[in-house]
Amino acid sequence: MTEKIPALVSEAVLKASNPVPEGALEVDGIDFSRPENQDVTVSKLVKSMRKMGYQATSVGIACEIINDMRNWRGPTKAVQMEREEMGLPAEDGTGDEKCTIFLGYTSNLISSGLRSTLRYLVQNKHVSAIVTTAGGVEEDLIKCLAPTYLGDFTLPGAQLREQGMNRIGNLLVPNDNYCKFEEWVIPIFDKMLEEQDNDPDILWSPSKVISRLGKEINDEQSVLFWAYKNNIPVFCPALTDGSIGDMLFFHTFRASPKQLKIDIVSDIRRINSLSMAAAKAGMIILGGGLVKHHIANACLMRNGADFAVYVNTGQEFDGSDAGARPDEAVSWGKIRSDAKSVKVYADATIVFPMIVASTFASEK
Repeated sequence: MTEKIPALVSEAVLKASNPVPEGALEVDGIDFSRPENQDVTVSKLVKSMRKMGYQATSVGIACEIINDMRNWRGPTKAVQMEREEMGLPAEDGTGDEKCTIFLGYTSNLISSGLRSTLRYLVQNKHVSAIVTTAGGVEEDLIKCLAPTYLGDFTLPGAQLREQGMNRIGNLLVPNDNYCKFEEWVIPIFDKMLEEQDNDPDILWSPSKVISRLGKEINDEQSVLFWAYKNNIPVFCPALTDGSIGDMLFFHTFRASPKQLKIDIVSDIRRINSLSMAAAKAGMIILGGGLVKHHIANACLMRNGADFAVYVNTGQEFDGSDAGARPDEAVSWGKIRSDAKSVKVYADATIVFPMIVASTFASEK
């Protein structure tokens, strides 16, 4: 005699589903057995990743958001505010203002080969402003003077120290590179100090110092050279936190009792004003910490960014800024509640070249 499945089991295991929402995407991927997917382009591969799930989907969403940043056109911020005061929608489909795109990256990414991708963005004026760390400044300049080499994560630190080799993950930087940097940069500081002493109107800020160094390096492989050439400000509120800080320290002895003066207040006014004037604001942030928060805080001054893409490996359980998802920034007013945003949990050296290939470097 056939027995019925017990009701308790049936209700638990064979529970009926609610109707699938209209427009829900089916999980899918790329089938390499299909002829059209042989020797697939990066853009096509990334597009197919949109329906794969997990971080592949996040990469696809990041590309969509960046393309929205690139393609947005609309009225100026002033016109938007006037329309809102009149009770009208801020945008009416007119205007040719572009989105102001803030790019942030940490120093390790400049040390890596991702520097070439970052330089491409600046060389082609795809971003409006940059925020980086001291290492993000100096490593770009140092690479114009001497190369960085591939090493291994497991090389013993004590042995490397004896050899005068500095390890950044699985990269190696000979200490001689920093000696060459000192020889190059100290005479520039001398000249800047002379200009400061001879002209009371000269007030150096971190962004002005960086622009000057970009001019002096005069090397097309440099991110900072193209930032100088294209008048893209590079902000670094922690300019002294690295080798360039060491050089500024050394220079105080060389120039004593005179001293270079670098004003950080003028830079906070400059980046915040840039954010406030933006018709739309987008953030592309690779890594966390200072670069992530400095851009987000600038966007607070305009009641939040309209677009945000984070790429980092930070987790939020420890309350770190790097680990925080975009929704946390929404709670602070640093990203708008109706903004398009995503966090990609990944090593930027893996995914960001694919993202750029599918957005800024795409023919579309």
